[in-house]
Amino acid sequence: MGPAVPQDPEGLKQLIAGEVVALRAAAARRAGVRREAPAPDPRAPAADGACPCGGSGDRGHGCGDAAQGHDPWACVCATLPAIPVSAALLAPVTDDRGRTVDFRIRAGNHVRSSTWLDAPDRHVGERLLDVRPGADGAGLLDALREVLRTGRALKAHPVDYTEWRSDGLHRTKLLYDAASCNGHVLATWRPAQQPTELMSLEAQHIAGMGWAHFDLLSGTATWSDGLAVIFRTEPGRPMTLTDLCDTVPTEDVPAFGRLLRSLFDGEEPPGQDIRFKVHGDIRTLHVLGRPVTDDDAVPWALHLIARDLTAQVRSRNRLAETRRERERLREQVAAERRVASVLREALLPTHSTEIAGLGYAVAAAYLPAEPHAAIGGDWYKCRALPDGRILLAVGDACGHGLGAVARMAQQRHALAGLAHAPGTDAGDLTTWLNELLCADPSAETATTVIGHIDGEQRLTWACAGHPPPLLLRGDEATVLDTSHRGPLLGMLPGNPYATATLTLHAGDLVLLYTDGLVERRNEDITDSIAELRRRLSTCSGLGAQETLDSLMTSYEKDQLADDTCLVAVKVLTPASGRR
Repeated sequence: MGPAVPQDPEGLKQLIAGEVVALRAAAARRAGVRREAPAPDPRAPAADGACPCGGSGDRGHGCGDAAQGHDPWACVCATLPAIPVSAALLAPVTDDRGRTVDFRIRAGNHVRSSTWLDAPDRHVGERLLDVRPGADGAGLLDALREVLRTGRALKAHPVDYTEWRSDGLHRTKLLYDAASCNGHVLATWRPAQQPTELMSLEAQHIAGMGWAHFDLLSGTATWSDGLAVIFRTEPGRPMTLTDLCDTVPTEDVPAFGRLLRSLFDGEEPPGQDIRFKVHGDIRTLHVLGRPVTDDDAVPWALHLIARDLTAQVRSRNRLAETRRERERLREQVAAERRVASVLREALLPTHSTEIAGLGYAVAAAYLPAEPHAAIGGDWYKCRALPDGRILLAVGDACGHGLGAVARMAQQRHALAGLAHAPGTDAGDLTTWLNELLCADPSAETATTVIGHIDGEQRLTWACAGHPPPLLLRGDEATVLDTSHRGPLLGMLPGNPYATATLTLHAGDLVLLYTDGLVERRNEDITDSIAELRRRLSTCSGLGAQETLDSLMTSYEKDQLADDTCLVAVKVLTPASGRR
C-alpha cells in the first residue's frame, strides 16, 4: 500500500516539507563547502599601481601604470568582446562647473541590442548623446550620472529608447546594468525581451498557458509571464510550491497530491485538471509535470506546465445547464400537453347526435399553431337545449397552456349553465358571461360569438369582440354583419350585448372560427377574412365535416399565428320538413 494521498492543503505542505528535508539531507552529504572571502568595496579606490580590474599592475598582468605608457583600463577594454550583450566603457564629459553633461565611449564590443542600433565599437571616441540622441529623454543619462555620483550599481534598469532615423521613428525597450569604477562607468544593455522570448510570451497568452520551475534545494521559484497572468501575481514575485498549496480547493487536493507524489518519485505522471483559487475566482488548469533529476534519479527540482481551461469548462457547464433546462422544459411541455390533450377531449367533445335529429350537421376542428402544441384557450359549444333550440358558440380565452385551458373551461361551463335558464337569448348569455369575467379579479379578457338556432331555422347571435361568422349559401360565401358587435368579455361591466337574426335555408352552412385563423403578422385582418371567405366559397355542395377538412387542408401550409377552433353547422332539411 503506497503513501497516503493528502486530503487538505496542510497535508500537501507536509508532503512537500518532508520531501525537501530528505532531499537536502542527501544533497548535503555530497556537497562541497566553500569558504566565503569578504566582498571588496566597489567604491574603494584602487591601490597605487593596481589596475581597475584588480590586477597588480606589473608587466605580467598586461596592464600597468599610465606613466609607464600603459592604459590602466586596457584590461577592462580587452574583456568587453567576451560579454554576450552590448557593453561599453563610458568616461564622463563635464562642463566648466564640473557637472557631468555627457559621456564619451572609450571602448565597446560588437554586440547590437537591436537591428537598427549600431554596435558600441562603431562609436568609440564619440559622445553618447551624439550616437544615442534619445538617451536624455529616456532618462538614461540621469541614471548613468547617478551611478557615477553614488557608486551604486544599476541593475536591469528599464529604458524605453526612442529615436528618429532617416527611415522613420524607431523604439525599443532595453535593460541597463552599470557600475562605476575610478571615475568611469561600465555599462551593459540588452533587449527587455529577445524575439524568441516575445514569441514564447505571445504563445502563452494565446494558448492560455504558462510554466513554473520550483528548485527544491534552494526553495526558489521561477514563473513564466503566462502563469503570472493566470494567477494574477505581480511580475517577479512568483508563489512557491508551498504557497501554491493554499490556492487549491479541498476537493482538488487529492488530485494535486497524487501529481506531486508522482513527481517526487521521479515519475512523469499524466496531466490532471485541477482547480485553483485566484483572488476569489475559481480557475481550472490542466497541469503537467516533469521532475528534474540528478545522476541518481533523485528529483531536485520540479517543472510544471499549466493550461487555463476555465473558459472551456464554464462553456461546457453553461451548455450542460442549457441542456438540462431544455430537457426540463421539454418534460414540462410534454406533461402539459398530455394534461391538455385529456382536457381537450373532455371539454371539446364532438357534436351531439341529437343535433342531427333536428336536421343539422355539425363538425368541429381544433388547429394548433404548432403541430405538437398543447391546447390553448379556444373553445366551442354546440348542443341541443331542452326548449328545442340549438346552442351554438365559439370563443377564445386569453393565453396558452394549462392556464388558458382553465379559463376556457370556466367560460364554457358557465355558458352551459346559463344556457338552461328559460327565456334567455344570445344577448342575455353574452351579457351574463361578461359580468362573470368582470367580477373575477384574476380573470382575463376573452372573445366569443354565442347564438341560438330555433325551430324556424333562425340564427340569433351576439358578438363580444370576436371575428364575424361566415355564411355559405350555394356557391357564394358572405361575411355576416357585425354592426351590433360589443366589446371583449371582461372589459366593461354592465355592458348589454345586442343580437342580430339571420334566417337559414336548406343547404346553408354557417362557419364560426377563432381569430387564429385570420390573424397574420403584417396583414390586415379584413384581408385575411376576405381570403377565408374566398376559400369557403370553393366548398359549395360539401357537408359540414368535408368543408372543415377542405379548409384545414388549405390552411395547413400557412403559418398560423395562433391556435384556432372552427365549427361548421349545415342545414340539412327545410324548417317545414322537420317533425
